[in-house]
Amino acid sequence: MSVAESRRIVLFRHAKADWPQVTDHERPLAERGRLDAATAGSRLADTGIPFDLALCSTAVRTRETWKLAVHELAHRPKTVYEERLYEASPGELIAVLNETPDDARNVILVGHNPSVQGLAEILPGAGSGEARERLNQRGFAAAGFAVLSFTGSWKALEPGVATLDDYWAPSE
Repeated sequence: MSVAESRRIVLFRHAKADWPQVTDHERPLAERGRLDAATAGSRLADTGIPFDLALCSTAVRTRETWKLAVHELAHRPKTVYEERLYEASPGELIAVLNETPDDARNVILVGHNPSVQGLAEILPGAGSGEARERLNQRGFAAAGFAVLSFTGSWKALEPGVATLDDYWAPSE
């Protein structure tokens, strides 16, 4: 695969979490979160994006979200559980994405706010559009996802090089 080919990144925020007496990293999904994660998986399947790689935070709520969503996909991509995605800044998320092998064309990153929203705001270049308006109006909702595209190597991913193609979130 040429490094100049078009690539897609889907930024997927974990679904609604519960607040039991556990550490933040160990928080599970709430019942609503489990339902929304499966719905998000169906919507991800509807995009038709054949994911080559899933990068998922090690937090319980992100792993549960991904497990429920991936069940809805026709093809299960290789999944890497990455500690660095938990409590990461947008810049740290870019650093992880920069390490992605160039044979991966479509990557889904399952993470947390505020970093996924921050990344969805800085990766796209200037401009507007329906997806950006929806994201700006709602914020990056739990179980929501943004689809971004760019051309080039993963090592060249940086702020301003992508296009925000779509944003979806479950209805409240």
